[in-house]
Amino acid sequence: MKISRRNFLNVSAATAAVSAFNIVPANVLGQNAPSNRISMAMVGVGGMGTGNMNTFLGQRDVQVKVVCDVNTKKMDSAKQRVDGHYKNSDCEMIKDYREACSRADIDAIMIGTPDHWHAYIGTFAARHGKDIYGEKPFTHDLLEGRALVNAIKQHGRVWQTGSWQRSSGEMQRAVELVRNGRIGKISRVEVGLPGGGRGRAHDPNQPVPEGLDWDMWLGPAPYRKFMGVYDWDWRWVLDWGGGQMMDWIGHHADIAQWGLGKDLSGPSAFTGYCAFAPQYIYDSPTSYRYTGTYDDGVEIVVADSGQVRSGTKWYGENGAWVWVDRGRFDASSSAIRDSKIEAGEIRFRSVGHQREFIDCVKSRDTTLTPAEVAHRSASIGHLGQIAMLTGRRIAWNPETEQIIGDPAATAMLGRAPRGPWALT
Repeated sequence: MKISRRNFLNVSAATAAVSAFNIVPANVLGQNAPSNRISMAMVGVGGMGTGNMNTFLGQRDVQVKVVCDVNTKKMDSAKQRVDGHYKNSDCEMIKDYREACSRADIDAIMIGTPDHWHAYIGTFAARHGKDIYGEKPFTHDLLEGRALVNAIKQHGRVWQTGSWQRSSGEMQRAVELVRNGRIGKISRVEVGLPGGGRGRAHDPNQPVPEGLDWDMWLGPAPYRKFMGVYDWDWRWVLDWGGGQMMDWIGHHADIAQWGLGKDLSGPSAFTGYCAFAPQYIYDSPTSYRYTGTYDDGVEIVVADSGQVRSGTKWYGENGAWVWVDRGRFDASSSAIRDSKIEAGEIRFRSVGHQREFIDCVKSRDTTLTPAEVAHRSASIGHLGQIAMLTGRRIAWNPETEQIIGDPAATAMLGRAPRGPWALT
C-alpha cells in the first residue's frame, strides 16, 4: 500500500500524541516520569490516613492526586499538605469514595477510615480495578472479611494491609528464628495487647461539627444520633470498631500466626472471658483473655497486657522461647537470640511497608500482608470476641469458615448493612 510522506508524518504525529509516554525511553524522561508513577487517592485522612499519606508522598514514583473524607476540614488540611509537597494546587478533594474509586486516572487507593467502612470501600475499589493499601483490622466483622478477600481475588487486585510490623526488623528476626526451628516444636504462643480504652464524654445535645457529614460517616453501620464521639474514639464502640483488642489484633496476633506458619488457616476452637465497664456509648471490653486451639494442639492466648506481656511470645521445647515487641526482641538464651540465619533457611527483608506495596503494584507480586492473610489474622479477633461475648466455647471450621452447632454465635459473624449500602 502506498502512503505519502505527508500522510505518514501526520499519522505518526497523531499516534505519538496519544502514546508518547508508552514509547519514550526511561532514560529520556527518567524513571519518575508521569507515565511511571502510581496515581493514588487517599480515602480517609484522619490520624492513620494522614500518616500513610505522608509516607506515600515520600515515594518519588507515587503521585497523590485525590484526598477523600466525609469531614471537609480534614480533607482541606490533607489537600494543603499534598499541594505543599508538590508545590502546586493540583490535589482534588472528593467527599464520596465512589467517585474517587471510579476515576480512570487513579491506580491505587489508601483506606484509612474507621473499621466499619473497610469492606465496603475495598470491594467497590476492587470492582473498579484499583489496588489497595488498607488499614487494619482487615474488616469490622468476619463475613465482611471473606467478601473483601473474594473481591480482591476475583478482580486480581494487589492488597497490602497496614500491619506494618511485618516490615520491621525485630519482628522479622523473631519470626525467622521461630520458623527455622530454633526453639523446636511450638506448643503455645501468647499475644499481649492494650486493654481499657475510652475517649471523650458523649453529649447527646452536641451539634454535628461543621464540615462533617454524619450520615455518610456512619455509612453501613446502624444509625446513631451524633453524640460527639467520632475520630479516634470510634474504636471503642462495637458498632464501629472492636475495642483495643480488634485495633491491635492485626499487629501482634498477625505476627503470632506468621511465626506459626499458619497464615492461611486459624484455630478451630475458642474460649474466653472479658470484662466490661460501660461508659457513655463505649461498649467494648476493657479487659479480656481468650484462647484459640489449632487442630494440631497449639494454643494461642490473646489477652490485655495486664495479664500477658505486651508483644508476641512463642514457647517451644525444653523451656525455649522467643519474644518480640515493637523495638524489643529477646529469647530464652543468647545462643538462640544471636543465632545466624543460614543460606537456604527462611529469611525476610523489607524495603518498607508502603514502599513494598508500590513495588507490588508494579510487579503484581504478593505483598507481605495480602488480603487472605489479613483476614485470617483478624478472624482470630472476631471469633475470640464472639466466644467472650457469648461466654461459650466456639467450635470453628477454618476451611469452611463456619461455626459448628451454635446458630446464635453464627449470627454474630456479620450483620446486615444499613441501606442503601451493600457489599455486592
